[in-house]
Amino acid sequence: MKVENNKMVGVDYKLTVDGQIADQSRPGQPLEFIFGTGMLLPKFEAAIEGKEAGDSVSFTLEPKDGYGELIADAVVDLPKEIFMVDGKLAEDILFEGSQVPMSDSQGNRMMGIVKEVGDQTVKMDFNHPMAGKTLDFDVEIVSVRDVTPEDLKGGCACGDCGEGCSEDCGCEEQGGQCNCH
Repeated sequence: MKVENNKMVGVDYKLTVDGQIADQSRPGQPLEFIFGTGMLLPKFEAAIEGKEAGDSVSFTLEPKDGYGELIADAVVDLPKEIFMVDGKLAEDILFEGSQVPMSDSQGNRMMGIVKEVGDQTVKMDFNHPMAGKTLDFDVEIVSVRDVTPEDLKGGCACGDCGEGCSEDCGCEEQGGQCNCH
């Protein structure tokens, strides 16, 4: 069976960025997703389309085909007082490199990375952590099968979320789907 729209596909993958492994599937736990539903980057899906179980492919995605270029306006200084919880500064999350879930003025959820903590402000970067990066993938197609009714029930393909997304797993819920790592 070939990788095509509306097939459940399982892949083992390794993502290398700047010569370092940035992410990879766990041994014996391939990433499973319904092909063609927008769960993965379009160029990732294009690179594996038509492949069969046992096939391997290596490919590179430039930033424009991955998570985009870095956007200077996505790095902002926010007043330190917005990080107050019950009248106290949330110091447990305010350190360089910390990922902080936040909402914008329209209620859209987003993840920001603390770049710098100043006396009055916190510099936050709302770019995707892989923005501006060239992504090198090594992918092996592990399985291709028809989608079952159980596959359509939701949950999380990465296996970290149990029955659905949570802030603990590092995934984000978007349009009722769990958008895994």
